[in-house]
Amino acid sequence: MSDANEQQRRYREFLDLLPLTLELAGLPRSESGRYYNEDQLESRLITLRHAHKLSRQFGRELIQK
Repeated sequence: MSDANEQQRRYREFLDLLPLTLELAGLPRSESGRYYNEDQLESRLITLRHAHKLSRQFGRELIQK
């Protein structure tokens, strides 16, 4: 598989898992007109990374069964 195809596959996987990832992360939306500071953004990013990892594991478990 070429690098371009692999990158496209991984991007598609990311988009497919995004709703589950966001649900697992459970992060609240920001209030209108209020923005997160750098530390808050970093914390949210870490949470999203963990949720994405779990989403991928869950998807793979379902496919293998």
